[in-house]
Amino acid sequence: MGKWIAHWLVSALCLVIVANLVPGFVVRGPGAALIAALVIGLVNGTLGLILKALTFPLSIVTLGLFLLVINALMIKLASLLVPGFEVRGFGAAFWGAVVLSLLNLAVRWLIDTG
Repeated sequence: MGKWIAHWLVSALCLVIVANLVPGFVVRGPGAALIAALVIGLVNGTLGLILKALTFPLSIVTLGLFLLVINALMIKLASLLVPGFEVRGFGAAFWGAVVLSLLNLAVRWLIDTG
């Protein structure tokens, strides 16, 4: 349970960092970041998983780049559900997904090597 909470907190922090780096990606406060991190995780774990399975051939053809489009759509969907979390347009969602993926990769690398 503690590991899950730590991952949730780090994900919320990553959202705040993305909001400071990507124009059009807005997180209004720590509460919104925590709820958005939870909703993004839930949306990715349900609808995102189904979409990734259905578009697997397209992901292979694009060498996995289409997964960023799906992640952007999941972030945009989460922004529609969470007050205080706003993503203005698909471009902000796409670049937010890219930066968020890189941050999560870096955090996992730091945790695994640390």
